[in-house]
Amino acid sequence: MDRTPAQAGSGRDEKRARRQDGPGRRRLRSRVGLAAPPRGGAGGRGPERGKRQGEDRVLSLPNAVTTVRLVLIPVFVWLLAEPRRRGWFAAAVLLGALGMTDGLDGQLARRLGQVTNLGKVLDTVADRVLLATAVVGTLAVGAVPVGIAVATIAREGVVATSAMVLALAGAPRIDVVLLGKAGTFGLMCAFPLFLAGSSTVGWHHVATVLAWVAAVAGLALAWASLAVYAPRARAAVANRHNG
Repeated sequence: MDRTPAQAGSGRDEKRARRQDGPGRRRLRSRVGLAAPPRGGAGGRGPERGKRQGEDRVLSLPNAVTTVRLVLIPVFVWLLAEPRRRGWFAAAVLLGALGMTDGLDGQLARRLGQVTNLGKVLDTVADRVLLATAVVGTLAVGAVPVGIAVATIAREGVVATSAMVLALAGAPRIDVVLLGKAGTFGLMCAFPLFLAGSSTVGWHHVATVLAWVAAVAGLALAWASLAVYAPRARAAVANRHNG
């Protein structure tokens, strides 16, 4: 069957294109194809891998803030040990500043995208150590009512024991809830005020009243937070057994 002039011209164009597309160009395209980034599969795990690496890092601004809070705790003890209550007001100011910066490291971590596994643990440890030091220190010098100190220590003992039991059971760590953070913040306001109320400042009576208000509110929130932690602890243990 005879071909029309248009069909013949098309055939000649196809042959010319095949001659121009030699082995060299085909190998070049093959190499380019091999060098292209994969679609899906392992390439899709890049962001997740980067996030895990970010959470595992140690050096970050929030972790530095938490470390400074821990380092200043011995300074508080030194001021509290000053004779004739000379350093009590300074100790109260330092303790109040450390309590006010309780949520600063967490806010920095979230805003800067620097949430790390170390920071989660370090922040909790700093809160527990600071509160325990404040309770024991102020109780030792007679600046805080015994009932307030005992209720605070008992609550901290329940939290520490529960965390130890979960760790021994192999359950995942439970994050701190807002109710518990609010209770800790209230207590960290109460103890500096109790200390200021026992110092030689002229407004020590006002400080004592404010200390009672903060202590009652803080203890109420702190103990109420255990009702939130309990079901989460049971779920963590159940997930561990199911896994």
